[in-house]
Amino acid sequence: MNLKRCPFTLLATLCLSIFLSSASHSAPLDPIPLWPNGAPESVQYDREEYDKTTPEDNRVDGRYVSRLTNVVNPTLTLYPAPASRNTGTTVLVCPGGGYWILANDLEGSEICEWLNSIGVNAVLLKYRVPRREGRAPHEAPLEDAARAMQLIRSKAIEWNLDPTKVGVLGFSAGGHLAATLSNTETFPEIEGVPALEGIAVRPDFSVLIYPAYLVDQDNADALHREVTPTEQTPPTFISISMDDPVRVEGSIAYAMALKTAGVPVELHVYPEGGHGYGLRRTANPVTTWPDRAEDWMRFAGLLE
Repeated sequence: MNLKRCPFTLLATLCLSIFLSSASHSAPLDPIPLWPNGAPESVQYDREEYDKTTPEDNRVDGRYVSRLTNVVNPTLTLYPAPASRNTGTTVLVCPGGGYWILANDLEGSEICEWLNSIGVNAVLLKYRVPRREGRAPHEAPLEDAARAMQLIRSKAIEWNLDPTKVGVLGFSAGGHLAATLSNTETFPEIEGVPALEGIAVRPDFSVLIYPAYLVDQDNADALHREVTPTEQTPPTFISISMDDPVRVEGSIAYAMALKTAGVPVELHVYPEGGHGYGLRRTANPVTTWPDRAEDWMRFAGLLE
């Protein structure tokens, strides 16, 4: 398009659109390693990281989804909120993928950009996948998430964020990871790796979008031990649909357990929508969950 020949109103509209788009989120900083001396088990799982997406894979809203796997050395990537609207609130973003892969754009970078647009700093967690032999699927990712939470809070001054307003947001397996982190009190015991003294690993709030693996496969009322709430579990927002293949019963059971523990919880159950849509909008009402999550964060005083 030749801008010199555009009518003034069209040119002004185009410039305003470009300005608003660029102002809604900031460029991410360079990724930083979670484990400066190498992640636990990194020698044992010395593989080449790659995106396994193929042209035959399902698309979401007509677009491909990045499916990252063989993550050996996890990282954190900060997406700072624009200075003009930075609330100081920060969210650790945990993509899903069944603990086999990471949906790194659909449930990662795209989420970080949305959080920036509402004044929230976002930190994308690239955690270890696929599952480690002989360990529960979430064990290595939980070590990464706990380390990430401590690092984020330790960089509060450097990153211009409020260390008392650091939450977690996860999808599917990442939702299970976020719930597990929300019910973890101390840094996991890792041989030769000390915790960062005096820095909490538990988030201040939790957002779970179509979370998986919350209940036993044979008993929809039995929450797994690692996601059993206590009164210390942070306030939680949950969104899922009735036809989700990971079973809506898990989200309902978790919400009821939060209520019993006296933890504030907001649960949205939509009639249909399936699984794995991220925030890519469709005509299905389930994809309006970001609006509901924003309302919830605003009511909680996180967007002031």
